[in-house]
Amino acid sequence: MQAKNTYFPSLDDVKAAASNLEGVASITPLSKNVQYSKKFGANILFKREDLQVVRSYKIRGAYNKMCSLSLAQKTRGIVCASAGNHAQGVAMSCKLLQIKGTIFMPSPTPNQKIEQVKMFGEDFIDVVIEGDTFDDAYHAAIKAC
Repeated sequence: MQAKNTYFPSLDDVKAAASNLEGVASITPLSKNVQYSKKFGANILFKREDLQVVRSYKIRGAYNKMCSLSLAQKTRGIVCASAGNHAQGVAMSCKLLQIKGTIFMPSPTPNQKIEQVKMFGEDFIDVVIEGDTFDDAYHAAIKAC
């Protein structure tokens, strides 16, 4: 039984997302992984999303979702909770789309990651350090909404 909110993108949805991401997300290469190829007797390739500007694939979902917001929603701004990679994608998306964002992060988040988020978002984001766990940051983000 599938969940009520399960979303299955159509081919047109995928094409639209790819169009949204042109010039934002890099087209990253596939690299053969010798260890797994040998282990499974197959040609195993890894998609090198660590080569994105924000060092993960998370830019794709964040940017594409933010593109779909109405003008009223964009004007109100966005809120998210993240311990790192998603926050970087959201921050960069906020800057590129000029949408104000508030990013809640838990206190154990490494300072380097927090600084990266601030660098990617510049003046378009505020980082709020909240709680000791992701769940704490998440609940603070929900409350802020």
